Amino acid sequence: MSHADLPPTTKTAALPSSSALTGSRIRQRRSALGMRQADLAKAVEISPSYLNLIEHGRRRIGGKLLVDIARALSVEPTALSSGADATVFDALHKAATDLRPNLLAEPELDRIDELSGRFPGWSGVLTLQQKRITALEAMIDSLQDRLANDPVLAEAMHEILSSVAAIRSTADILVREPDLETQWRARFHRNLNEEAERLSLRATQMLSHFEQQGDTNEGASSTAQETVEAMFDAAGHHFAAIETHGVDAIDAVIARAAGMEDRTARDLARAMLQAYAQDAARLPLAQFQSAAKSVGYSPSQLLHLGQGDVALILRRLATLPPDPDMPEFGLAICDASGALMFRKRITGFSIPRFGAGCPLWPLYTVLSRPMMPTDGVLELPNGLAYHAWAVAQPRGGAGFAAAPILNATMLLRPLQNAENALPQTALPIGSGCHVCPRDACAARRVPSVLA
Repeated sequence: MSHADLPPTTKTAALPSSSALTGSRIRQRRSALGMRQADLAKAVEISPSYLNLIEHGRRRIGGKLLVDIARALSVEPTALSSGADATVFDALHKAATDLRPNLLAEPELDRIDELSGRFPGWSGVLTLQQKRITALEAMIDSLQDRLANDPVLAEAMHEILSSVAAIRSTADILVREPDLETQWRARFHRNLNEEAERLSLRATQMLSHFEQQGDTNEGASSTAQETVEAMFDAAGHHFAAIETHGVDAIDAVIARAAGMEDRTARDLARAMLQAYAQDAARLPLAQFQSAAKSVGYSPSQLLHLGQGDVALILRRLATLPPDPDMPEFGLAICDASGALMFRKRITGFSIPRFGAGCPLWPLYTVLSRPMMPTDGVLELPNGLAYHAWAVAQPRGGAGFAAAPILNATMLLRPLQNAENALPQTALPIGSGCHVCPRDACAARRVPSVLA
């Protein structure tokens, strides 16, 4: 049976984005060649009306028909399919949703495919800009975190301020006491010299620290944990090879990752990828992804799959492969001391690496209630809101008569239309006391630099 013999149908509803984008590319390529719709339809043995439905995204296309059309248009089939442009679609959709509150007109989300198909060049520009904005926001969060909590900077500033105070005090004595005995004056001069040398040395060390940070590439890291996080970020927190081959693929994943020359980074990466492989083995991707999509990626409706392991569900949701229908997820894991062990950053929500976050985060509050999952809405000072799920669970088997070692896990998901969230259900939080503008907060431990 030829393509022309396909049964007629009256259904004209628009198909998913992948088919729409493929149809737009076919129409664009045909127009560029100056080929009439009827001529292309005849070449691939379908009716012009059926080709018109394909080009406008109202009929699915694949298999032999896609190959035939590609051959008639003198291109590879992959040049017409939308698979290679999934990242473009995701980036444009993310750019539109992120900027929506500040736009004068509502973005036409249902026409992203048409934009990408008709104007691939401009779509590429917007995609690169969105990626750069995301990278710059992550860099700002990282620098803000370092300035507020970097232990090297904190120690250096403490010593510099101490030396400045000592120099000022000594100089004040020399100015106010002109009749000092010679031996005391010599001692004060010596103190001035020593403090000045200490100040110069510490300032030089601090400058070297910043220069070392500045010499690294964008997104580069200075600790083993940051290096491993960079590897996870580069992979989108999803490792297809490990999903398929399990622990056998770990060495190859590490070999391809940047910054793994350091043994500490390699060992940490191997441990974290082994944990990833264990999660993937317990909840295979195909089964879990299908179930998650069917319930709108709601953790509370997937708990039965974890057989009591709530943290497993939260981790697996954060490692699903990209999908246009899937919301963005962020993840944070800390130990019982509150020290951050792992994070997957999410747009608009800063999870500090060096210092503690907001003490009101469920990530910390669940530590006082082990094995009691919680969920709720978090509202940042800028009005952004997130749905958060959290739980504290023992890590591994502690053995008889041994105290359990707790880890807390928090999953974040942006709350759409945050302005419509009920105020009484949203918990006002911040990203950390240093940079939180909420003055009347009972949990505040240090003054804000924004005050």
